[in-house]
Amino acid sequence: MIFNDNTYSVELEQNFEKEFPKGTFKFDPHFGRSTVGDSQGIADFLVKSTHEGKHNESPSLLFIDPFGYKGIETKILAEFLRNWGNEIFLFVNTKRIHPALENEKFEGSMQNLFPTTLETIKKDRRFKSTVSERLNLIINNLGNEYQSILDEKIYYTAFRFQEEDIDTTSHYILHITKGAKGYELIKTVYNDFANVGTIFDGVNTYTFDAKKLDNKIAEIFDTKSENIDKLKDKLYNNYRNRKITAGDLFDEHQKTDLYCRSHYAEALRRLVDEQKLDSEHTDGKNHIKTVLISKDCKLTFR
Repeated sequence: MIFNDNTYSVELEQNFEKEFPKGTFKFDPHFGRSTVGDSQGIADFLVKSTHEGKHNESPSLLFIDPFGYKGIETKILAEFLRNWGNEIFLFVNTKRIHPALENEKFEGSMQNLFPTTLETIKKDRRFKSTVSERLNLIINNLGNEYQSILDEKIYYTAFRFQEEDIDTTSHYILHITKGAKGYELIKTVYNDFANVGTIFDGVNTYTFDAKKLDNKIAEIFDTKSENIDKLKDKLYNNYRNRKITAGDLFDEHQKTDLYCRSHYAEALRRLVDEQKLDSEHTDGKNHIKTVLISKDCKLTFR
């Protein structure tokens, strides 16, 4: 764990050690007092701890909240991700990244963030007509940086936070992994916490709006149901006239989109209701649901 505060670092360390005395953790936490983004020690710590010459004995999860975007050195983080089982969460302030891309003052930070695609993203953003499209461009380029640097398949998924006082996006949590299973699981978590109906149209993603916690007004349009219908149509077009288990279909198709396990189960059940799909449980048990995401559920698309 790395903590940094250039004003209250000593107090932070004292308060932390009241709850967790030294020796509590295998690796003692690091407490710094540097301006965010200006601490070379953090980058050195990551390199020393996770890069060349280190055997990755167990999977490691890295969560970075860089106070906006400073201090995110994508090349260093990509090398961390290269190791077996490692995954990353980035808490990024796209609201600040967006204008920084057009300001020469922040060229260094942007180069660290987008080491291989900075010029491309500067050019492409001019052709995006909406704020949502421009923010999505930032997220996609950031995720693709890891695939470019590591030269292997990378799965990334963003969870969006809406502003507390206005209807705009403030931050994203971006999850980055090399494993399809990690991609599957994080989508389930995101789905559990999202409270805004979203159509996965290549721009929008799982979304949380704090304003809705105290405002239980129902949405005019059932976007969740519309999203399920969209997935249902995709599955029917892709698997028409095929036989496959629900488990195999899910493992194969979920890698290609943002939908989570519960979305697939509901979409397949709707196809059964529409008589476009026959399902058969082969585990010898009586099931109320027509489709379960399991290898014991055989599907025959018509």
